[in-house]
Amino acid sequence: MTDSFVDKMIKQQLTQKQQQKLSPLQIQQVKLLELTGLEIEDRINQELEENPALEEAYDSPSDSENENLDPELDSGIDTEEDIVLGDYRNEDDIPDYKLQQTYYSDKNAKEDIPYSEGESFQEYLLDQFRLKNLSDEQMQIGEYLIGNIDEDGYIRRSLEAISDDLAFQYSWEVSVTKIEKVLKIIQQLEPPGIGATHLQDCLLIQMKRKEKTPVRKLAIRVLDDYFEAFSKKQYDKIERALNISDSEMKDIVKEITLLNPRPGNAWESDMDSKMAHITPDFYVEVVNGELFLSMQENVPELKVNKEYNDMLNQYTKSKQQTQERKDAANFVKQKIESANWFIDAIKQRSLTLKKTMTAIIEIQRDFFLSGEESKLKPMILKDVAELCGYDISTVSRVSNSKYVQTYFGVFPLKYFFSEAMTNDEGEEVSTREIKLILKTCIDEENKSEPLTDDALMKELKNKGYEVARRTVAKYREQLNIPISRLRKEI
Repeated sequence: MTDSFVDKMIKQQLTQKQQQKLSPLQIQQVKLLELTGLEIEDRINQELEENPALEEAYDSPSDSENENLDPELDSGIDTEEDIVLGDYRNEDDIPDYKLQQTYYSDKNAKEDIPYSEGESFQEYLLDQFRLKNLSDEQMQIGEYLIGNIDEDGYIRRSLEAISDDLAFQYSWEVSVTKIEKVLKIIQQLEPPGIGATHLQDCLLIQMKRKEKTPVRKLAIRVLDDYFEAFSKKQYDKIERALNISDSEMKDIVKEITLLNPRPGNAWESDMDSKMAHITPDFYVEVVNGELFLSMQENVPELKVNKEYNDMLNQYTKSKQQTQERKDAANFVKQKIESANWFIDAIKQRSLTLKKTMTAIIEIQRDFFLSGEESKLKPMILKDVAELCGYDISTVSRVSNSKYVQTYFGVFPLKYFFSEAMTNDEGEEVSTREIKLILKTCIDEENKSEPLTDDALMKELKNKGYEVARRTVAKYREQLNIPISRLRKEI
């Protein structure tokens, strides 16, 4: 081995590299920033339970005020006059100090608030199923089948696979025929179409449960024999096969489109509307043409427990520094530092949220004053970050899962962000505005000859928006609008 080769092998290199690492405290602060108003309340309650050095700062009357109070009133003991006249006084006759005394005496009383949880979709189906007059075996099969129904209301797995599961997991030798018989019973439950194995089956179950009319009989035949052609909107083919007119085909399409392709979703949507409520994190009001921002968070004022501070002072000033006292002092010091950090983090979070929302309002001022979607300006995370002086990632965390209430409704913060495009006049317009115009074009199109993406591109060009066909297709998909062939109506 030559000396030059050895020199190359043991050669050292010095490389300078910039790398950012977040401390554990910074990571915790970032997590606090992502929380919504309700979540931050839970987080504060959790910290209050886990850290004895942290407590809420309650306002208490001063000593001078207490000295001026009547001892009898302060003790809460009724005088003889109160007892005699108590049965004859109404609320208007009771002195104000008595009302205040009652209020303050019960102010800190805690009541147990009952918690109720909505019935699940499976429980709703089981309640109906158990009313059927069935054998124990059928009941067990039915309960297992209902447990396999997904959120859309379908049983996606094959009956053969379910039969194998029952054999392996529960040692039940159940034939597919028996399972199919129980499944037919489940398909009689509410909502109609539940327990179907595929879309065609779901629609047929619903249609067969309706009162029979000539149009519905034809609709059943279309779903049974021409489902593929119907799903592709090949109406001419169906008309020729069944020898029916355009108006009859139109009535059939109307009947089928009234059916619910996701019967389980109807239950979930109903429960969501009853149980799920959005709590806005910000409120924007308009007073005399000026915008005012407020935050709605029930965040209590926090402070470090005075007893813990005194305890730490005693440990540090003590002359007898045993190992036990050192450990106790370290524990108390750690809890106090943690409490101080948490208090600062909560204050910093509130300031960050307010500054970020203020920047959004400044950019989208015209929208907050008018409520018109066309007034929304192009705005990306970088625009807000530069205005409020924060990093883009910070703005992203603030805008995630946060809502603002205005006179025109409640909006997620992400609603106000959109990219920019340039029109014929060289002005920057929001892509949201282009999507709105695109949706209007599709809503006003001739449904017997819907506009293709190329035709939509030309329509936008005529209105002053130079958009490529691929971009039109992307915006159409983002609006959940199908292609022209699937929008065709008779």
